[in-house]
Amino acid sequence: MNNVEVISALWAAFDRFDFAAAGPLLHDSFVCDWPQSGERIRGRDNFIALNQNYPGQWRIKIVRLLAFGDEVVTECEVSDETVTNRAISFFRLKDGLIIHIREFWPDRMEAKADRAQWVEQL
Repeated sequence: MNNVEVISALWAAFDRFDFAAAGPLLHDSFVCDWPQSGERIRGRDNFIALNQNYPGQWRIKIVRLLAFGDEVVTECEVSDETVTNRAISFFRLKDGLIIHIREFWPDRMEAKADRAQWVEQL
């Protein structure tokens, strides 16, 4: 698989709750950083266990995917049918496997009224 296919396969496996299929896509030296909460998840087993045990039935849809050599960036919509979030993920691959993810989960916010004359709602 090329790098785009690896990342697409990871998100597809998570969307199906098929964590057994997701694990082999991660490098032996895998690390995931969540800068917003100051957490680092070290190792394939920890990352898979964390996602397996996360509460809810989350569905994942890739909104945008950009690839540059061994770097891939995705914007995903993640929803449990009650709450919908966005995840921005920066992937680095090595030897055809994901070795590092740096991921951001921005909070939704209300548009500010003082700029309403210059913007439109998405």
